[in-house]
Amino acid sequence: MRELHELNVGLAVEAAELARTRRAEGVAVAASKSSLVDIVTEADREVERLVVDRIRTARPDDGILGEEGTSVAGTSGLTWVIDPIDGTVNYFYDIPAYAVSIALVEGEPDPTTWRAVSAAVVNAATGERYEALRGGGARRDGREIRVADAVPAEVALVATGFGYDAGRRQRQAAVVQRLIGSVRDIRRGGSASLDLAWVASGRLNAYYEIGLQPWDMAAGALLVEEAGGVVRGWQGAPASTAFLLAGHAEVADELAVLLADMRPDEI
Repeated sequence: MRELHELNVGLAVEAAELARTRRAEGVAVAASKSSLVDIVTEADREVERLVVDRIRTARPDDGILGEEGTSVAGTSGLTWVIDPIDGTVNYFYDIPAYAVSIALVEGEPDPTTWRAVSAAVVNAATGERYEALRGGGARRDGREIRVADAVPAEVALVATGFGYDAGRRQRQAAVVQRLIGSVRDIRRGGSASLDLAWVASGRLNAYYEIGLQPWDMAAGALLVEEAGGVVRGWQGAPASTAFLLAGHAEVADELAVLLADMRPDEI
């Protein structure tokens, strides 16, 4: 598995370099997806093609699930889950918080049932590299990282994100309005994989979001777990598109109480 992990990290670093190069050349929007503000760039597609081609050459029997449409059923029991540029809007505006996120998981490509075994998240704008191997800890640029120590919610820095649908964003903002008086402050970074990496490295105390896709959470969740934190779904369920909460276990417990009336199924 360590050899596969090294392959994963190498792919993420190479893909991040391509994303950074294309950003310097100028960004071309290829299409909108769920709404006009949910964009995909030509670079998203090119980076995913690069990663997919490398995987299919090195690991032809593995499955692949990519944000930009790649779906390959494998026979090995392993699936690569790829977000070629997580934080595309940041990428479009040249905000230096966008990442290549690649996870290798055992089982079906479903976050409620899979078992992530390797994770790589590379901030393409800065080159900062996060990685985790199940049972082997989490690292940033080669140095071991841990989640921040437990603190009361009132002094916790909490990150979240918003969906692309205008109505959903309004409902999510209402949740933030109720929460913000009970925590130190709220951050909205715009890249779920980096938010999770920042929880893993102690830059954030916690992160929650509704509506994440499998490729948004796959690598980042393993980073948090291997850094000593927890990643949970709604009311004890596994993390999923419905809801994800990550942080130190004690901080997550307190935030879960504060968010108890949120009703993610209605958001």
